[in-house]
Amino acid sequence: LVACGWFGIQTWIGGWAIFKILAIYFPSWEAAPPLAAGISGPQLACFLFFWAVNMAVIYKGIESIRILLDIKAPLLIVLGLALLAWAYRQAGGFGPMLGQPSHFVPGGPKEGQFWAVFFPSLTGMIGFWATLSLNIPDFTRYARTQRDQMLGQTLGLPTTMALYSFIGVAVTSATIVLYGAPIWDPVVLITRFKSPVVLTVSLFSLCLATLATNLAANVVSPANDFANLWPKRISFRTGGLITGLIGILIQPWKLVADPSGYIFTWLVGYSALLGSIGGILIADYYLIRKATLDLPGLYRREGPYWFSGGFNVAAIVALALGILPCVPGFLDVIKAASAPPFFKALYHYAWFVSFGISSAVYWGLSRLSPQTAAVPEAA
Repeated sequence: LVACGWFGIQTWIGGWAIFKILAIYFPSWEAAPPLAAGISGPQLACFLFFWAVNMAVIYKGIESIRILLDIKAPLLIVLGLALLAWAYRQAGGFGPMLGQPSHFVPGGPKEGQFWAVFFPSLTGMIGFWATLSLNIPDFTRYARTQRDQMLGQTLGLPTTMALYSFIGVAVTSATIVLYGAPIWDPVVLITRFKSPVVLTVSLFSLCLATLATNLAANVVSPANDFANLWPKRISFRTGGLITGLIGILIQPWKLVADPSGYIFTWLVGYSALLGSIGGILIADYYLIRKATLDLPGLYRREGPYWFSGGFNVAAIVALALGILPCVPGFLDVIKAASAPPFFKALYHYAWFVSFGISSAVYWGLSRLSPQTAAVPEAA
């Protein structure tokens, strides 16, 4: 479900970019009144069009996604560096770009609040990457050797994330110099370009990169999961369609409308769920099974992973107990209920809390069950 939510968000970003391209030639679209869903008719049409493009690629299969990824990687690097170069030139260098005063210094608008912002933001970023950390085997299983996938992740993920984190901070800081206010949305920032040709090419490139990222990161995993739930009836294509429909139902434009809501409601909120899952997986593989995997046993009822009728009760209990302490804080954030200050503060560390509790509970319960704690004989 988390991947379905991300699919909706990325699809909205792509549709938003298409809307901005067309608004160059149809200025009246910008003034279109919102519908009951909270967005205008042209915005909804562009969102659904980009959604349909995603579904069309899914229908063609996994090979078409691989082709898009080969295009996306260099395109994103070029687009990011071009945006950084533009900001550098327009703002007058890195000095003005990175010299903006901190809001947390004495006398600043958020004096003394650094740690109160830092840790929830850190939790949000871990939640951001927790999705891919759990479903990365959907991609690494195609690697020729273990070394290939380890080298690829080591070189590809930290370096690109560091580069684009810097570009995001530097360019957003430059917008304060240029426009007097931070512009964190790349689509909105690109629309500030004066040349229609440059604007159209930039937004089209963003659409293409968003399409490739969306399909690889947010469709492959849930589509496979839905297909595995009912293999006789649900194919990869049908699973992709289910993912797309859920992505519409969550109304992603509301999730990204406010940066604080995006971080504290969406990223921190689902990090509690993914932290619990990650804690159970780490405890099971490293602490219980001593990094030993019985691959054939994964597909046998009499194997070590069948547990009780196909359900690992210890994992279910650990999952629930890991998430439970974070629920009051989440309900408080979405204004569904009021929570005591302790649970409000605990929610800011949702991933760490759920990961720690679930891994400890699962390890303890597994030690009490010889079946769960059995170490596979085959590696």
